Amino acid sequence: MQPPPTPVPSPSSAPPPAPPPSAPVDPGPRPSDRVLMDWLWRGHVRQRLGFLLVAVVLMAIDGSMLGALSLMIEPLFDEVLVGGRGGLIGVVAAGIAGVFIIRGVTSLIHKTMIAWLSEKVMAELQQQLLAHLMRLDHGFFHRHPPGALIERVRGDSQAMGGLFTAVLPKLARDGISVVALLGAAIWIDWRWTLIALLGIPLLILPIMVLQRIVRRMGGDARISAADAATRLDEIFHGIFTIQRSGLERHEAGRFERVLSRFRKAQVRTVAGGAGMGSLADLVAAMGFALVLIYGGAQIAAGERTVGQFMAFFTAFALLIEPLRSLSALNGAWQTVLASLERVYGLLQIRPRIAQPTPPLAPLPTRSQTTVRFEGVEFAYDSEPVLRGFDLEARAGQTTALVGPSGAGKTTVFTLLTRLADPQAGRITIGGHDIARMDLRGLRDLFAVVAQDSALFDETLRDNVLMGATGVSDARLREVLDAAHVSEFAAQLREGLETRVGPRGSALSGGQRQRVAIARALLRDAPILLLDEATSALDARSESLVQEALDRLAEGRTTLVIAHRLTTVRRADKIVVMERGVAIEEGDHATLIARSGAYARLHALQFSGPEAGQPPPG
Repeated sequence: MQPPPTPVPSPSSAPPPAPPPSAPVDPGPRPSDRVLMDWLWRGHVRQRLGFLLVAVVLMAIDGSMLGALSLMIEPLFDEVLVGGRGGLIGVVAAGIAGVFIIRGVTSLIHKTMIAWLSEKVMAELQQQLLAHLMRLDHGFFHRHPPGALIERVRGDSQAMGGLFTAVLPKLARDGISVVALLGAAIWIDWRWTLIALLGIPLLILPIMVLQRIVRRMGGDARISAADAATRLDEIFHGIFTIQRSGLERHEAGRFERVLSRFRKAQVRTVAGGAGMGSLADLVAAMGFALVLIYGGAQIAAGERTVGQFMAFFTAFALLIEPLRSLSALNGAWQTVLASLERVYGLLQIRPRIAQPTPPLAPLPTRSQTTVRFEGVEFAYDSEPVLRGFDLEARAGQTTALVGPSGAGKTTVFTLLTRLADPQAGRITIGGHDIARMDLRGLRDLFAVVAQDSALFDETLRDNVLMGATGVSDARLREVLDAAHVSEFAAQLREGLETRVGPRGSALSGGQRQRVAIARALLRDAPILLLDEATSALDARSESLVQEALDRLAEGRTTLVIAHRLTTVRRADKIVVMERGVAIEEGDHATLIARSGAYARLHALQFSGPEAGQPPPG
């Protein structure tokens, strides 16, 4: 459904208010961090524990080398530079070079391993999210725009990759570095170490405050990113309307306001994480100053050597960076948790349309596909769409649904295919309630050709087959000829192997409809649903498509939604809908003779200067 057009603002008018940020997708009770980590551990990490342990060991070796490096500084100064023992210079140089070689090799290996693990888990999460979303019902997608869901599948799962690329390396490599460097510092002089660490207790309260800010801002940033994706999705879907209406500046302004919210939340998240690192710098500065005052006096008095001080100074200087990293660890962790919470919450949503419990109702044969709606009521949220709706579409016949927009015609198809369930009443096929039928088997009963049939950026052949296997070339040629696809396929540069572009953009409207009809012919389902299948076509395309549709409808139970009454004149039964109820039914001649709602619609379309055009709305 297209959104209502936005009025074009005058140059002097004030810009419209920024749209509100998207609400979280079906928020439920907030899970604890322990629940989130247990879910991630069981679902994606535990089975790779051995691989992960090897990476962690390599990180630990990488981190421990800093401690070894600082201990080598003491003999370098005391024995070689001050003591003049030149014979040791090769040994010390080899030791220092070995440290850097070991760090380089282990760093290369563990970073590559973690990158692989991160991408693997993110890909699994994205596949899991997509598979889960595709099982959710029509109502869910009615409430949540595609852009927000794209951000959930891509953005949140990628943000979670920070657990492996940012949190784990900080915790393992930098944590070991801190332990090794502190060990080296204590080995050199435990008093100097104690003095250097006096300021650490001052970090506790500020870090507790900052971690809450980072967690909240991380969640806000993900919501704003979803808003940006939604806005882009709307703009690119409606690009021609925007260009024709001169709305480029207006839409750019709306997008800029969404980006502004995202930018502010993202900057605050980064600033919160950086603030934790800055606190570590303050503590380090205070500790170093105190050690310099105390240790400098000892060196001047001959109680300590220059080599000892330089070794301690090296250990303490090298300690600052991993300490900063660990101080910022909580910020990175809170960002990961914010995304993890959103992904977990989405996966907890249960589809309202589910496979019924046995015993299942039998699936009808082709001759038993009479469709009945009995007192069906349905509403989107609190807005009623169908109000006690009754309908009978007999097997092998064509039943047409006509009426103004908003009468509930498309909702009939939605309920019939169980993309949603009615709040009251029941729907039967062959006398059996569809809510008791095997869900996959039920949907296999239908072939659908809609006004805007979905095509994918694959080859023309793939768009016709739609995953069907074992289709012979003869059968494929038969359906392509019957749907008049062969006529234009032969003119394409690569024939059936030509890619049709995103949403079939490389094809005309009539060509896209013929591809959809070829799909339906190949599917050979007993019930055919036609939703405004020719309403957007020119006269020649409509003639070709209508001929193909007539061939497709032969021997099938067919339900047709149409505004153009020319397409339903030959229907066995026409049902006139208005505000969710059937107000008239009969064949074309009967309804014209009755001089009721159908006759008025017919007169509106086939008299006066607007003859042949669809009714308003």
